[in-house]
Amino acid sequence: MAIPASELIINQNGTIYHLNLQPEHISDTIITVGDPDRVPMVSKYFDEIEVQITKREFVTHTGYYKGKRITVISTGMGTDNIDILMNELDALVNIDFQSREPNEEKIALKIVRIGTSGSLQSDIPLGSHLASHYGVGLDSLMEFYPLEQDENEQSISKALQEQLGVGFRPYVVNGSKSLIEKIAFDMIPGNTLTCPGFYAPQGRVLRGGLRNPDLLQVYQDFRVCDFRLTNFEMETAGYYAMGRLLGHEMLSLNAIVANRISQEFATNAEEVINNLIVKVLDRI
Repeated sequence: MAIPASELIINQNGTIYHLNLQPEHISDTIITVGDPDRVPMVSKYFDEIEVQITKREFVTHTGYYKGKRITVISTGMGTDNIDILMNELDALVNIDFQSREPNEEKIALKIVRIGTSGSLQSDIPLGSHLASHYGVGLDSLMEFYPLEQDENEQSISKALQEQLGVGFRPYVVNGSKSLIEKIAFDMIPGNTLTCPGFYAPQGRVLRGGLRNPDLLQVYQDFRVCDFRLTNFEMETAGYYAMGRLLGHEMLSLNAIVANRISQEFATNAEEVINNLIVKVLDRI
């Protein structure tokens, strides 16, 4: 059955609504970054850039690195943007824009997020690179999707809900094992907490206050057997959940630029990020 025009919105130039992209504009191998200014930090290493398209916070460059076609695209911040990005990337490769019907044969994209993150544990140092083996979502995005979780993920979710004393159930989803083995084999393995904000949800206090003054300590101390929360940011769990729902391979990599326990921030943050970019390009 054809998807209605109100649900799959295609611009007059044949591009998908928010990303402003046509299917031929992207590769099946995609690097994502939050900050639009980081897109050229990645594409400057390309041997050739064939696509440069910008709409809103979504900046897309597609080109070739050592003969491999790669797309890099910015997302902005938060899982609400990841909801848009993942659905529209999936539509570009798995829905026929003419018939508005899903293709019989599905394409699984390989998507690697390169982002910054703050450490929740004292033994994860500034300047390190951490691979998210699991994403743990504190946002409400998965309240609206039929996400399936295994028994282990559900037990972690329940325990965190009880520990936080909140009325919603966090969601827990693993990343792509194949991408971890290929790209992140020597990086610190972690479990990344995805927060619905940068300040109070991450335990920061300016003038707005904090409902739970011990929130940061709760995050740091949380344990289910050997499972602990290693770092936090604002997108990873949304990526992992949408990847599972839509059948795409997803890996989130984190440049650790802050340690919230020691209250330090890296003075060489851009260098840490750039080193991670080069590492990913060489391995992807």
